[in-house]
Amino acid sequence: MESKRRPIFRAGVVDLGVETAALPNGLTVELPIIRHPGAAAIVALDRDGRVAMLHQYRHAVGGAIWEIPAGCRGAGESGRQCAERELLEEAGVNAGRWDHLGSLVTIPSICDERIELYLARDLSHTQTSHEADEVIRVEWIELTQVIRMIRASEIIDAKTIAGIFHASAFMSGEAA
Repeated sequence: MESKRRPIFRAGVVDLGVETAALPNGLTVELPIIRHPGAAAIVALDRDGRVAMLHQYRHAVGGAIWEIPAGCRGAGESGRQCAERELLEEAGVNAGRWDHLGSLVTIPSICDERIELYLARDLSHTQTSHEADEVIRVEWIELTQVIRMIRASEIIDAKTIAGIFHASAFMSGEAA
């Protein structure tokens, strides 16, 4: 059975609807689903072992949190193109070397957002170009310190935690 969708609300990247879905157990249910264009998140690692970390204001969680650069894919944009654009806009960095680390879904019970994770190296710095609603401070923090911040719950953002641990494993040779 094909899923039927009843639109509820759309603003920016949020596309909320109610979908009628046939489950594998034969039950048919109505589910609230957010459709999302996808995103990319980047662990930008410099030659000194420091990561570009954003201290970014997030109204939904009540203040600024630590994150890696990330953003939504534009129409027709690949994950890598999105990653390159977001790293430049948010951190003011270009990268000469890119490795795909994997992907993750954020809230699979209600949202199809898939974030592609990248490791960016061979970095060069330029100007940031933050959007009007982005309140961001960029800091370069040693990877080992970022991991300590995660373990101390100073970093709570899921894409950041996943990206940092993927990058750490990749750099230590655990991932090819």
